[in-house]
Amino acid sequence: MTAEATLPTTSTAPTVRQVWTRTRGIALAAVLILVAAVAMAAVRSTDRHGELDPRSADPYGSRAVAQLLADRGVSTRVVTTLGAARDAAGADTTLLVAVPDLLTTRQQTQLRRALAASGGRTVLVAAGSPSVERLAPGVTADPATSSATTLTPGCTLPEARRAGSADTGGIRYTTTRLDAARCYPSARLATLLRIPEASGGGDTVVLGAPDILYNDRLDKQGNASLALQLLGSRPHLTWYLPSLSDTSATADGNQKNFLDLLPSGWLWGTLQLFVAAALAAFWRARRFGPLVPEELPVAIRASETTEGRARLYRRADARDRAATALRSTTRTRLAPLVGIPVTQAHAPEALLPALSAHLTGDQQALHSLLFGPPPGDDAALIALTDRLDALEREVRRS
Repeated sequence: MTAEATLPTTSTAPTVRQVWTRTRGIALAAVLILVAAVAMAAVRSTDRHGELDPRSADPYGSRAVAQLLADRGVSTRVVTTLGAARDAAGADTTLLVAVPDLLTTRQQTQLRRALAASGGRTVLVAAGSPSVERLAPGVTADPATSSATTLTPGCTLPEARRAGSADTGGIRYTTTRLDAARCYPSARLATLLRIPEASGGGDTVVLGAPDILYNDRLDKQGNASLALQLLGSRPHLTWYLPSLSDTSATADGNQKNFLDLLPSGWLWGTLQLFVAAALAAFWRARRFGPLVPEELPVAIRASETTEGRARLYRRADARDRAATALRSTTRTRLAPLVGIPVTQAHAPEALLPALSAHLTGDQQALHSLLFGPPPGDDAALIALTDRLDALEREVRRS
């Protein structure tokens, strides 16, 4: 231990190279995940860019149907706010709501109130529950969607009979309205409904899928015919694309906090994940089993073991542990020399009187040497080592 004290100081903080070596695998995995997420987002944003926008020529846009309507004298106007959509309602106007589910409860109620007696046509594209129940009272969206995309009319609605088969397969609807036209059935549930208003001569068309409006699907089946007939019955078409920036959406008095936006059952789901993680940790811990002593493949000299442990103590700046090991070993060797059992070597009341009988020194000094506090620095640790060696030599000579 004395020779070990002369070794140069070694810092316990890991170097930059060590940190990089340990974390490069995690960093590489994080980078790959980030790159994959960005790539997927870019691909998806490119594929769905301008969806159901009559100004977009992308595959999922609707510019083609707007141009065909313009050729037939139907003007198309795009609005993104609830106020503009309500103001456009009229007997000579068809209002198409592109994504009804984006509207808040208050927006749906206000829009329905404005359209009920307008005398115009309202087309709801892929309206789910509960938006369809507010915008088309008496209509309910079925939880199961259509298994087929292309369907046959199966009704007497003139527009559907003239168009023939069309890609309306999507959300399926049921209605309590006896005067409703139920078209393009899938498993006996309609994917297109026409519901006349009680007054004013207007009607509401509920369309289960937006496919007949897409640029890349307009020339398939009877999609173009059905789309032009549904949207061209009035000289004006207002295309409502709900926007998240619409101030009417934030004016809803029923504001929700972050926890309200989480799906139902999230608390139980989190608890289940916690229990699963605890069970997995317990399972992994059990796999290690108890510690098993193992024979070393080669014999190691005691001096090498001592030096190795001393270096570990020095790197960890563990002078207290080093001093404890030195004092414990010294007490163990002194006990038989002064005539007490090794089991009592670490008891001051047994060891110190026996030592005092063999030595002429002060018992208080012996207590400080063998049971005192840890040294404060390396120099004090070296001095303690020398004093313990001197004490053992003196006891052996006595």
